[in-house]
Amino acid sequence: MQRLQAFKFELMPNGEQQRDMRRFAGSCRFVYNKALAMQKENHEAGNKFIGYVPMAANLPIWKREAGTEWLKETPSQALQHALKDLEKAYKNFFAKRADFPRFKRKGSGDSFRYPEPKQIKLDQDNSRILLPKLGWLRYRNSRDVLGEVRNATVSQSGGKWFVSIQTEREILQPLPTATNAIGIDVGIARFATMSDENYIAPLNSFKKHQQRVARYQRRMSRKLKFSNNWKKAKAKVQKIHAGIAHARKDFLHKTTTTISQNHALVCIEDLQVRNMSKSSKGNSEQHGKMVKQKSGLNRAILDQGWGEFRRQLDYKVAWNGGILLAVPPHHTSQTCPCCGHVSKDNRQTQAKFLCVDCGYENHADVVGAINVLERGYRLLACGEMVQSGRSKKQEPTEATRKSSRSAVGIPVLSGGEDVKNDSRTSMQNG
Repeated sequence: MQRLQAFKFELMPNGEQQRDMRRFAGSCRFVYNKALAMQKENHEAGNKFIGYVPMAANLPIWKREAGTEWLKETPSQALQHALKDLEKAYKNFFAKRADFPRFKRKGSGDSFRYPEPKQIKLDQDNSRILLPKLGWLRYRNSRDVLGEVRNATVSQSGGKWFVSIQTEREILQPLPTATNAIGIDVGIARFATMSDENYIAPLNSFKKHQQRVARYQRRMSRKLKFSNNWKKAKAKVQKIHAGIAHARKDFLHKTTTTISQNHALVCIEDLQVRNMSKSSKGNSEQHGKMVKQKSGLNRAILDQGWGEFRRQLDYKVAWNGGILLAVPPHHTSQTCPCCGHVSKDNRQTQAKFLCVDCGYENHADVVGAINVLERGYRLLACGEMVQSGRSKKQEPTEATRKSSRSAVGIPVLSGGEDVKNDSRTSMQNG
């Protein structure tokens, strides 16, 4: 099977190369914003969406126009990919996977891509890479790049430049080395609670540095905008944010690697994080309620990185030959895993679960994780899986709900054996 993998390294450019990279990123941002403005004008005029091919035909025109001749200095394929990124943003919007595309700002996510592998030369022995119109750049070689280079993306974060090298290589179909299954309930007080009653404490990367960020933001607000002192203060704020993001990503990578290597079946909730973290401010006509509390909850949700957690699990579980299932999240912490009774009264507090019907007692997050695993079994039994390894949304039927009330737990898979419910042990009422 073919495996696509990205290897990211910090670049060590000289002064001229840094100026060129800033200029290339600015050119791609300009093309993206100009094309977005054209799409908006086109829509207001009642015309259809402009596809990539007719939009890319404008690039030679823009390069010849007075005032934008500097676009010629940027690699053409990088500009073309800026238009492809815009088209992808529109497709995600049409498919309701993302909000409407927005104009890009300078200094926020500056990047550009080299899509042609023939133009890229990688010299790992001397820790350098050759990129069109930039020449040879040195990079911090922290690991070997495996596979054939497909493309390279240059980006800036926290005042530093990075290159992400995507490769493709042929590997054998992985077989799971682990034999057990796990259900995971994500949260804020506990980042991830497992159905075997283990849990992972949250990192809370932003919360730890929130006061520090606010202090430097206040300092920046007192400076004259765009002055040298303001730029220095802004760079400090960006550096702190970059450190927060790096710590969070490192935590997620270590967590997902451990989970994927030790479980053949991983079941998670199909959470819509974007909807869960929406603002509750409302509008001028209908004001929101408990705005301050909801704002704090949104900040805590985004600080956990649930979306990135699922994204990493998606490919890491597959790399280890396992299966990842995303199940409907409704009432997982209010459903008794022993008798199947569903009631909000079952959850006495944020942490305590006590079934009002049969008396079963456990931590609410553990109950949620057990129910997530149980729903994963049902999806496997019904064969409701999509090619990506993610499950379709499906509520369990009454028949499957009744049949599963007598036994809950975690099965152990023997070599090459399917997941079966008959290996689960009964749980005693608390």
